[in-house]
Amino acid sequence: MIHDDLKMKGRLTVLLTAPDGTVKQKEEIDNLVVTAGKNFVASRMAGTSASVMSHMAIGTSSTAAVVGDTTLGSEAARVALTSTTASGNDVAYVATFPAGTPSSATSVVEAGILNASSGGTLLCLTKFSVITKGTQDSLTITWTVTAS
Repeated sequence: MIHDDLKMKGRLTVLLTAPDGTVKQKEEIDNLVVTAGKNFVASRMAGTSASVMSHMAIGTSSTAAVVGDTTLGSEAARVALTSTTASGNDVAYVATFPAGTPSSATSVVEAGILNASSGGTLLCLTKFSVITKGTQDSLTITWTVTAS
């Protein structure tokens, strides 16, 4: 009897950089692939026209992530992905929140990948320890989703 379970998992690296290029903080965090994200992947396998993942958001809600989440708890900013690269069974998403995004100093504690500039389908969500992004800092997130 053949038994094969397809699983999705993710891991992200968050890099906070000062205006002079100094790395202020680096975190590596596991994530949650939410039910809406799994449904999105299944629909794409069937050839639906759902838009590909195109944006990343950061937020300020420390409420624990659960598999049924469809949005961030309290979104503070969203940017277009800088790059998306598929290699084997990994997809790496990269986004940078530049100086001025968001417009005020923010205690970032959550991030998500979505397929629209507003609203959209949430693929992954993660919560983490506070990263204080000053208005002149940049925050780069490299998020790798693995199907295994």
